[in-house]
Amino acid sequence: MIQKNMDIRGAIKKAGVRQWRVAEAYGLCEGNFSRLLRKELDKETKKHIYSIIQELQKSELGQAACVSA
Repeated sequence: MIQKNMDIRGAIKKAGVRQWRVAEAYGLCEGNFSRLLRKELDKETKKHIYSIIQELQKSELGQAACVSA
């Protein structure tokens, strides 16, 4: 069985953020977000999730820089 939304899942992994953080920022609990990803998402929803991933990645990189400084 091929998983749906592999592009979203891969972007989350590549960005180094946790799925629960993306879910929380999207306004869902992790379980509901996981269920959302079971069906292929439309382009607008994906675009919104990509922007959340980018924002989380930026904020986590900023936090990491503060810790290592």
